[in-house]
Amino acid sequence: MKPQIKADLLIQEGYAQVLFHNPKGNSLPSSLLHEITNKIVSLNQNNDVKVIIIQSEGSLFCGGASYEELSNITDFEAGKNFFMGFADLFLAIKNSPKLIIAKIHGKCIGAGVGLAAACDYSLASANASIKLSELSLGIGPFVIGPVLERKIGISNLAKLAIEGEWLSAEWAFNAGLFSRITFSSEEMERDIEQIIKKLTSANPEALKELKNTLWKGTENWGLILEERAALSGRLVISPFVKDFINKFKESYK
Repeated sequence: MKPQIKADLLIQEGYAQVLFHNPKGNSLPSSLLHEITNKIVSLNQNNDVKVIIIQSEGSLFCGGASYEELSNITDFEAGKNFFMGFADLFLAIKNSPKLIIAKIHGKCIGAGVGLAAACDYSLASANASIKLSELSLGIGPFVIGPVLERKIGISNLAKLAIEGEWLSAEWAFNAGLFSRITFSSEEMERDIEQIIKKLTSANPEALKELKNTLWKGTENWGLILEERAALSGRLVISPFVKDFINKFKESYK
């Protein structure tokens, strides 16, 4: 059977897993963004779930925005709406009373780096290198900027955005993007189990207050992210971006 784009929700004892997959490099089209967001929002009122794990299937953790969908955007409103999909996902993570953990088994590109940054804690494999490619595309890491700046600071965000090169999981750990690095799949499974056990046995009120503390100062993010989505929506319909995407698609024919 042909692999499908999906976001599955699995509820375990005390925690939930949101598992997404896109056979095209785990890139994120609008449909998948909305599925992941809706899964997170659906868990907000579930008192039996204390922590949410976001993970993916495939060799990459997340390939960022869907080039296929980007290439089909022809007007500002469609562009803004596409990038609002990322804004809505980040806001869902921020506004959820649950602690949200990213389980990152492979490389992160563009918005995938933003997803890692948006989560409250990121457990990553040693081969989970990261890259921001937005500037070469003709836009910039505008919607993901706030979540990245919050985790790694403006200087490291500038380095990622301007250089546009692969940086190691070790660099991401030292910068504050990754909370912990593991060196085998066995170690990753052991560590995620330990984190889940610790959090599911903790006082729910303390977890909720910790979440509020971690996101203090982000109360106006709804407006900021909408403005960033509008900026990206304007840039994505420019001739520069269209030409880049067409050349990129031709190179893979």
